[in-house]
Amino acid sequence: MKKIAAIAMLALGAVALGVQADDINWWDLGNTKVGPRRTLKEFHEYFKEQFPKMSLQQYALGSYAFNKGLYQQYQEAIQFNPGDLTLSEGKKLWDSKFPDGKTYASCFPHGGKGVAAGYPYYNAKIHQVTTAAMSINACRVENHLKPLRYGSSSMIALQTYFTSLSNGMPVDVKVQGPGAVKAFEEGKAYYFMRRGQLNFSCATCHVAYAGKYLRAQIISPLLGQSAHYPTYRAAWGAVNTFQKRFIGCDKKVGAKPEKLQSADYRNLDYFMSYISNGIKINVPGYRP
Repeated sequence: MKKIAAIAMLALGAVALGVQADDINWWDLGNTKVGPRRTLKEFHEYFKEQFPKMSLQQYALGSYAFNKGLYQQYQEAIQFNPGDLTLSEGKKLWDSKFPDGKTYASCFPHGGKGVAAGYPYYNAKIHQVTTAAMSINACRVENHLKPLRYGSSSMIALQTYFTSLSNGMPVDVKVQGPGAVKAFEEGKAYYFMRRGQLNFSCATCHVAYAGKYLRAQIISPLLGQSAHYPTYRAAWGAVNTFQKRFIGCDKKVGAKPEKLQSADYRNLDYFMSYISNGIKINVPGYRP
């Protein structure tokens, strides 16, 4: 009953804001025929028009960028970010030697420094999007170890540390070649696809209602969302990944979530990360 009530309240909140959202031609941003470069340009222009005083880098703050009181709370919280414990655990795992004497760093250019800024990427060899979690497991297999379960504490810790090696660098995801463009456009289509009991898409909240209150929560914009994941969320009491957030959103709109690292979630991750190109990475993030 609580879940049904929560869904109903969310729907009522959306209706209350419906007139304002309908005035915005946000749905045209979902056109899958314009290509990645134009898509990036249009999204950045759209948010610039909506929030002309906000710099590109401020989008990494998510909902904190829209409320001075919340931002002050954020500044206080990150002084002792509980996510740093996961970061430390990830470093220990990253530096631990495999039976053959190598470490995770041996599997990545420059020991992994700056590499995560380009993740996820389209892997032409396997004809699909490759995520950090997939590369970490590929490293383990290459060094004669079993893959880790996606979503396990060890995998999350490793993803957190690996991504932190790109802290301060701008997201720089590439979409080059027919296969990459196809994966990108499939991710874009998924982002705008309505689903669940509420018949919402990702764009319904994070484009149409970005920066606005829905129930008692300010909705964060699409722009900048990938730059702080993995992130610590007080609601979770733990650090978790971008795709874990996808699962939570699907549940909130009454849709059946997909499995971590499914093709749809990886393509969605690819699209969303590309849209955040130019925004500096700061991992682990912190969210309420």
